[in-house]
Amino acid sequence: MITLKPNVMLHGADYNYEQWLEYPDVLDRDFELMKEAHCNAMSIGIFSWAMLEPAEGEYEFAWLDRLMDRLAENGIGAILATPSAAMPAWMAHKYPEIRLVRENGRQPHRMRQNFCPTSPLYREKVRQIDTILASRYAGHPALLLWHVSNEYGNNGCRCELCLAAFRKWLQARYGSLDALNEAWWTTFWSHRYTDWSQIEPVDPSMHGLMLDWKRFGSDQVLDFYLAEIKPLREFAPHIPVTTNFMQPDVGLDYWAFAPHVDVVAWDSYPRWHSESDESLVAMKTAFYHDLHRSYKQQPFILIESTPSATNWQGISRPKRPGMHQLSSLQAVAHGANGVGYFQWRQSRGGEEKFHGAVIGHAGDENTRTFREVAAVGELLAQLGPVAESVNHAEVAIIYDFQNEWALDLAQLPRSIEKNYQERCLTHYRPFWQRGITVDIINSTFADLLQYKLLIAPMLYMLLPGVAGRLEEFVRDGGTLVTTYLTGLVNESDLVFLGGSPGPLKELLGISVAETDVLYEHQQQSIQLTRQLFSFPKNDSAAGYRVTHYADLVRLQTAKALAVYKRDYYEGWPAVTVNQFGSGSAYYLAARYDEPFLADFYGELGKELGLEQTISNPLPKGVTAQKRVTDSEECIFLLNFEPLPQTVGLGDMLALDALSGEEISVEVVLAGYGIRILRWPR
Repeated sequence: MITLKPNVMLHGADYNYEQWLEYPDVLDRDFELMKEAHCNAMSIGIFSWAMLEPAEGEYEFAWLDRLMDRLAENGIGAILATPSAAMPAWMAHKYPEIRLVRENGRQPHRMRQNFCPTSPLYREKVRQIDTILASRYAGHPALLLWHVSNEYGNNGCRCELCLAAFRKWLQARYGSLDALNEAWWTTFWSHRYTDWSQIEPVDPSMHGLMLDWKRFGSDQVLDFYLAEIKPLREFAPHIPVTTNFMQPDVGLDYWAFAPHVDVVAWDSYPRWHSESDESLVAMKTAFYHDLHRSYKQQPFILIESTPSATNWQGISRPKRPGMHQLSSLQAVAHGANGVGYFQWRQSRGGEEKFHGAVIGHAGDENTRTFREVAAVGELLAQLGPVAESVNHAEVAIIYDFQNEWALDLAQLPRSIEKNYQERCLTHYRPFWQRGITVDIINSTFADLLQYKLLIAPMLYMLLPGVAGRLEEFVRDGGTLVTTYLTGLVNESDLVFLGGSPGPLKELLGISVAETDVLYEHQQQSIQLTRQLFSFPKNDSAAGYRVTHYADLVRLQTAKALAVYKRDYYEGWPAVTVNQFGSGSAYYLAARYDEPFLADFYGELGKELGLEQTISNPLPKGVTAQKRVTDSEECIFLLNFEPLPQTVGLGDMLALDALSGEEISVEVVLAGYGIRILRWPR
């Protein structure tokens, strides 16, 4: 039996075996090449429903039996998918009610994820095929992991079944129409509801309604997933389940999904070589890796990435030499215990026939892509012990999906470029550049007390209990940093009476009098009023720009560390700190440029004694990430510049994790190069 082992890194790809059944020589060669590429896990069956059930109730599993057997014979694990992401054409036409409905009506059979998640009929069809798969392969020696569906998303189906389910969901949430009307403030524009049947989720003027519609859509997909895994749990309780997450822009609250997967897996497709500064792409990718590691506070699987280029991003350059190994090991450095690709072999037809693959249309191993994939596989095989390690963070950034949804809906005086996710990335960047590990967490249930520093950019919506959790964190000695557009509304998108920052006023020691918003050509600047850590005592703030938003705050118990220099609010506090219990709460009243945040967090990190992976300053484009066990530390030095870089180690004496060579003083990284070091903890 092939099992997920704690000391094994997974390496493989999506394998569309069923597309090549008429090409036995291709299939034979595939397994030879998998061995050469050091593959030990392949995702299979993802879009195979039409091949498994070509007509209703008529099943053909012989081809999948052969595939499972061949994987087992070659010592390769099967990440076996349930096929719900793409229904067969016969099903869509025989049962049109299972197809999703958009504003322009019921959709024809096309694309994928094209089903109504509420449909009892579709759920029953999925249950039937999943039950057969689970009962048939539960004891198969190749079965490693269940890959449930593919890239779930909130498709916003508007069929009558979904509308009825939404109203039922609302009744469970609010209990009565009076409570709903109060929560949504429906006296606005005479929207008050007198019957549940009057509620339709197509009114962008009612933000409470639209926010709940997003929540319902996410919950409904989660409910579909939970129904789908029931037969898998019943027949194969020993086999872990996962589903492939994506970047956080598909309308799903992955914080709610995460407890229901055994291991987080995600699909990462950075736009490498799209920026003049490659480190911008690297930093953004690192943030997403840390987010996926943080969902369960445990290692994840990079289940999809491209070994070369994509074909759906408008422009996607092939990875330059060295970038494939670098990007794959970046995932491992941030907590991945496996690297997978879409796809193993390029398709001959369809939308993704020109998407990158391990094996191209030429059909052989004589390509740079294959050689680099094989090199990654060989490297991962040597890094098995790293799979038993974890990433430990002293810093966390709050990133809430529901907060982002509410903020996107908000019609503010400056409603463009609110950029919640982008600002979270901007606050993340100074730590990534210094090699300081960061967790990306949820505001409602993460254990805040394990961190020294907690950053909550633009926490516009405060869910129930969050204010109390933040107070407890600071009172216990933690340091909180939050920003403008914080504490404006509650969970129903109702504004807090008494003004912002709402329930956080006492913690932050301020109140917001008003907010200025700036056009693209306008900017404000700040001046330090007192020593801010070890900032230079001269007028160092002259170059710090303020753009987009500037809160005018009144001090209550907080102290001003910087003030605005221009306009009618010259001299008003721009950066404040409030002592609360044993800790401190900072308020950044405006959107600051990256130089200020780099200096601010650099000094705050020194003040708090935050642990850097490498104590020496890192060159531009180089980051250092650490994974630890009880006895050992493993450090990944990653160079996202095309030219060689030197990293000083100071008085550290380390071993090269691959060669065992002793290393001291400094390490030279090739362009797009990596070095992996280890030493006793």
